[in-house]
Amino acid sequence: MRKKATATMILLLSIMLIIAGCGGNGNKTQDQDNAAKTEKPETEAVSGASKASYTPIDQLKDKYDIIIIGAGGAGMTAALEAKAKGMNPVIFEKMPAAGGNTMKSSSGMNASQTKFQKEQGIEDNNDLFFEQTLKGGHGTNDKEMLRYFVDNSASAIDWLDSIGIRLNNLTITGGMKEKRTHRPEDGSAVGQYLVSGLVKNVQSKGIPVFVNAKVTDITEKDGKVNGVKVLFEEKDEKNIAANAVVVTTGGYGANMDMISSVRPDLKGLVTTNQIGSTGDGITMIEKLGGVTVDMDQIQVHPTVQQEKSYLIGEAVRGEGAILVDKDGKRFTNELDTRDNVTAAINKLSDKAAYLVFDSGVKSRAKAIQQYDKMGFVIQGETVEDLAKVMGVPGDQLKATLDTWNGAVKDKKDAEFGRTTGMDNELSAGPFYAIKIAPGIHYTMGGVKVNTNTEVVTKDGKAITGLYAAGEVIGGLHGENRIGGNSVADIIIFGRQAGIKSAEFVKAQ
Repeated sequence: MRKKATATMILLLSIMLIIAGCGGNGNKTQDQDNAAKTEKPETEAVSGASKASYTPIDQLKDKYDIIIIGAGGAGMTAALEAKAKGMNPVIFEKMPAAGGNTMKSSSGMNASQTKFQKEQGIEDNNDLFFEQTLKGGHGTNDKEMLRYFVDNSASAIDWLDSIGIRLNNLTITGGMKEKRTHRPEDGSAVGQYLVSGLVKNVQSKGIPVFVNAKVTDITEKDGKVNGVKVLFEEKDEKNIAANAVVVTTGGYGANMDMISSVRPDLKGLVTTNQIGSTGDGITMIEKLGGVTVDMDQIQVHPTVQQEKSYLIGEAVRGEGAILVDKDGKRFTNELDTRDNVTAAINKLSDKAAYLVFDSGVKSRAKAIQQYDKMGFVIQGETVEDLAKVMGVPGDQLKATLDTWNGAVKDKKDAEFGRTTGMDNELSAGPFYAIKIAPGIHYTMGGVKVNTNTEVVTKDGKAITGLYAAGEVIGGLHGENRIGGNSVADIIIFGRQAGIKSAEFVKAQ
């Protein structure tokens, strides 16, 4: 009863914050105090999502062509594609606002052979994208899913551009060799921009979005999915019929009970996930015979601001930042894969480090403006000034930057073999730093689907009328996700879920 009352109080507070034009909302588990207490209104985007006018309950219908569970990037993308195919979709979102974890995405969206790469003279191809992602996932990725993913990445960038969401500012993330991480034109964080654009499109197409609408069960009859049970405002449950259901509920990165059951070693870490990411979709799909893969594969991101559990995006390193320890020394290749960078930080005595960068990086990675507003960024006019604020030896920090700038000039990092994010020296004051440490970030595991996004059983048979996309699915990323691939995932497979569910309904 206490947990239920606490959850209700948090939800009511969240609704008040949304009305005030803020984000941050939802329920939490008992083990989540460390993460949930850090969720402040300013950590969520004040964007089109929080200011959106959602569909009033008196407009609810008894049946829709397609029900989409979850109003994150994958759900809204699926809805738009289903609508374009002549369907009448609806979105049910359990939180008080659309956006989900997509809102928190920072670095960008990976894609290869795109028109924006070609315009900027960047040579890239799908095979390289495939090989580097497979290497990043330690060769454990579902290769069929991965092949579809990379081969449809450029068309996903084109589709976003066609609906007014332009990602033509290119950078690089860990584990990648080419600039294929696509960001908004001004270099700002991709999540807020993407969600705002998707919400605008969903509203312009007249697609109903009901918030505070928690789907508790997916119903079926005679082996075919036929609707859902929805709890509105935690008190009014209704059965809503549909010819198909698309599950886009996200992962389980904020469900510390679920995480601890498969990865007890992660208990106690902060999480960057919005508190609605509790694995509901996975649980509902398992009841219908769907199976899960890679549930113990949970990504810990190396650069998380600990007090507010806030992700510091990889684009900061992609634009040239370095990592130093408490002695002001570099200790790793900053743009190695996330698991390797995390391991390097965890080997430090205090398991924490500083991102160090200059005004040039700050001007190129616009997300730093948000980090600064939130109080994460410390500053010094000179390197020595910054060292004093950081509490590290000034002579050592200066020596570290001098060595790094020499490596940039020579295009050779003799210390750690870094080869990317070395286009600019760190020499333009003022200088800045953000203290970081690892935190739970992404759940690679989830339900198994085929390339048509149909949810499958343990014998590989599709569950009739049931589709899934986004972080709720597993297998694509293998044991380690490459930065920038999650946004690509939700758009590429969100589109496919909308298209394939519409084709299924039309064929009935």
